[in-house]
Amino acid sequence: MNFSFLKEFFAGFVRARHMGRHFRRLALFEGLTQTEISRDVPPAVTRLLIDSSLADSSALYRKFSSNPEGLTDAQADVIREEVGFNEVDHEKPLPWWVHFWHCYKNPFNLLLTLLAGVSYVTEDLKATVVISAMVVLSTLLRFWQEAKSNKAADALKAMVSTTATVIRRDISADAASDAGRYFGVQLHVKPAHRAELPIKLLVPGDIIVLSAGDMIPADCRVLSAKDLFVSQAAMTGESMPVEKFGHLSDGNVIGVLELDNILFMGTNVVSGSATAIVLSTGGSTYFGALAGRLTTTDRAPTSFQAGVNKVSWLLIRFMFVMAPLVLLINGVTKHDWMEALLFALSIAVGLTPEMLPMIVTSTLAKGAVLMSRRKVIVKRLDAIQNFGAMDVLCTDKTGTLTQDKIFLTRHVDVWGEESDEVLEMAYLNSYYQTGLKNLLDVAVLEHVEVHQELNPASNYRKVDEIPFDFTRRRMSVVVSEREDHHELICKGAVEEILAVCSRVRHGEVLEPLSEQLLRKIRAVTEDLNEEGLRVVAVATKEIPPTQEVYGVADERDLTLVGYVAFLDPPKESTAPAIKALEEHGVAVKILTGDNELVTAKICREVGLQQHGVLRGSDVERMSDQELAVAVEKNNVFAKLTPSQKERIVRMLKTNGHVVGFMGDGINDAPALRTADIGISVDTAVDIAKEAADIILLEKSLMVLEEGVVEGRRTFANMLKYIKMTASSNFGNVFSVLVASAFIPFLPMLPMHLLVQNLLYDISQIAIPFDHVDEELVQKPQRWQPDDIGRFMVFFGPISSIFDITTYAMMWFVFGANSPGSQTLFQSGWFVVGLLTQTLIVHMIRTPKLPFIQSRAATPLLLTTGIIIAVGIFLPMGPFANYFKLQALPPLYFALLPLILLAYMGLTQAMKGMYARRYGWQ
Repeated sequence: MNFSFLKEFFAGFVRARHMGRHFRRLALFEGLTQTEISRDVPPAVTRLLIDSSLADSSALYRKFSSNPEGLTDAQADVIREEVGFNEVDHEKPLPWWVHFWHCYKNPFNLLLTLLAGVSYVTEDLKATVVISAMVVLSTLLRFWQEAKSNKAADALKAMVSTTATVIRRDISADAASDAGRYFGVQLHVKPAHRAELPIKLLVPGDIIVLSAGDMIPADCRVLSAKDLFVSQAAMTGESMPVEKFGHLSDGNVIGVLELDNILFMGTNVVSGSATAIVLSTGGSTYFGALAGRLTTTDRAPTSFQAGVNKVSWLLIRFMFVMAPLVLLINGVTKHDWMEALLFALSIAVGLTPEMLPMIVTSTLAKGAVLMSRRKVIVKRLDAIQNFGAMDVLCTDKTGTLTQDKIFLTRHVDVWGEESDEVLEMAYLNSYYQTGLKNLLDVAVLEHVEVHQELNPASNYRKVDEIPFDFTRRRMSVVVSEREDHHELICKGAVEEILAVCSRVRHGEVLEPLSEQLLRKIRAVTEDLNEEGLRVVAVATKEIPPTQEVYGVADERDLTLVGYVAFLDPPKESTAPAIKALEEHGVAVKILTGDNELVTAKICREVGLQQHGVLRGSDVERMSDQELAVAVEKNNVFAKLTPSQKERIVRMLKTNGHVVGFMGDGINDAPALRTADIGISVDTAVDIAKEAADIILLEKSLMVLEEGVVEGRRTFANMLKYIKMTASSNFGNVFSVLVASAFIPFLPMLPMHLLVQNLLYDISQIAIPFDHVDEELVQKPQRWQPDDIGRFMVFFGPISSIFDITTYAMMWFVFGANSPGSQTLFQSGWFVVGLLTQTLIVHMIRTPKLPFIQSRAATPLLLTTGIIIAVGIFLPMGPFANYFKLQALPPLYFALLPLILLAYMGLTQAMKGMYARRYGWQ
């Protein structure tokens, strides 16, 4: 049984995480090759990509009516009217009539429809009307709730946007150019500008600018590139990034995916920079062409889906055993096999939680809306369960424990003495680099006095750059101040810079880099680290002006000139947030690429007690078995590469933890994908946001802690319905078996069972709005389907005890002991059954004493109160005959409170026994 109602409401995001999963499953799990995948792509799509890869830039501009300065907004609007938004087909919401059909076609409604049909054939029109009304009401309730949930999800989706950097011309540029030609004069033309636009607004012909961390928003042709490396794992399953160029390096390529000047929608930039022209968008892209096939491929169920399915199958298996048994017993003892069949089918309906889809959907949606008010945006609704179950949070240091603002506080030479030259070199490096500008670069560029002194736009010419990557952990620019030489300026992590240095500068003196100097250098940088400063080394090299293109091989024999040191102060909210997370059973572990000394100082300042520190080099040497032990003993991991972060997260999951990972950088994407719950922020790089399940609008651990608690409340409310329904349904069926064996008539008619079941389910629609005891959100909560079965068997028979007591009361006290008086018997059990079933809501929703120590939320009190009133009104009111019920004597209502109080007292006693033995989730 596959619960289609759990499909993700945020499928509207064009997300690399989802694309990657789909393509990897297609290519790897189904054993498809790239060639086989390409067969599913229309020839026109592949032909456009191949032709564009062979064409020169001028031909592309003509084809798409574009130019190097991009399209105007007006041109883009016209093209968008023709080709539509940049969205793939599976993002479109279902038409309302299709959604309505999906709400109807669950097994429970189909079974009710069958009962209505049988009742109609047997000319039981009253039962036909009642059952049909149940089907309509159930379908409408679910349709209304899910429509509300979809609307809320769309509103949340709009709060998180993925953008692309697009070059656009102002419309006045075209007008000025035309007027200038007409009048024979040169008019001012406003230059093209860069704009950050939502990716859905891109159109073919747009010129986009790409840098490290960007998602490829459409199928594009590279126009120019500098050390551009792209991860195509989402398309090919190949983990290693591939280099892309502004030209086709090999004209004999056979596969479309091997074209090295074509970028595919859904892939991402690992390093380097480029400009590209958009070739196709939305459903016309290579990925979009496969969207129809992807949507028919079931995703592997999450732990949440698997848990719901397991519980549902438990009830279904129980139904398949009990319903035939009820049919057999009643058919043999009552000799009316048609009535026995209807009764058995009613029992089957009573055992199935037909409101489960609606309860789950509305509870998740309400949880997502409440979390959004706490500045936590849920991209995938069933991620809420993992949020509540999370017991380990792995987080980066910068911007999470610390402020988003970094301050450059020191610029010193090799010996730690103040040096303006070091600051100037660092400034030129940050000014000219076009890759991923991080907070360190921003802090350097804030020194406007250096800009005024250097005047780089007039005094320097950029020759080339060697972009940053997470293996080298450094980046270089090559500039020319005087045309007699080029100067390579390299800045990066201290150890990685030292690895390519052969000399150091002290004043005007150059000294060879000896072991003695290395020890002194490390002592200076460690002193800075122990002050809590992040240290970045700066090195240079003069090169003859004989080349214009530089690469990693040129980063050698450099001269170390000094360091720039940054202060990354902790946030005021970090210490209380860590304490709150720990109190809620979430262990915090720091995974950072920064120095361990700086990390240690920050941990001390925020009150995070260290339990061992592991460096990336230590992690690299460990086997999986050794690392599995080490990740439990240590909570600070420093100098990590992206793959090492991902490996640590994977080991924690292997150890049985539900792991959350919070990150915002390109180096965090692998770990975000691997974690059970990926958490990022709205200011993160595109690839981090796409890989995440949850987006924080405020980068604060306190916000995260509030989200964890809300996730647990949401999960607890879902669990309430399942536990209540399972236990009460089990008790009812057990009671029916007893009655069927010893009573010469049906204890309730099929219509009674169905009406009772419908009324009970209506009383549950307020569960998403119920309170949750604080004790139930203090620790992580997980799906434990086996516990549901135990809970059902433990509490179900309690209601059966009082059902049998009701049988005895109706039989002996009121004389309802023959087929002629069966309506009185059925009315008496109908009321007791409905009231005990409804009261169990308040008994089982909390381990405490209900109404006194823990009171349900007002909406739940109202719905249960109304249903209890309706249950009593039906046999006592004017509609009793229509429902085949009859009025009950006054003595019945004198005895009824005694039965209910005894039932509640025994349930409370059993709750204490159960909680002491098994705990209470």
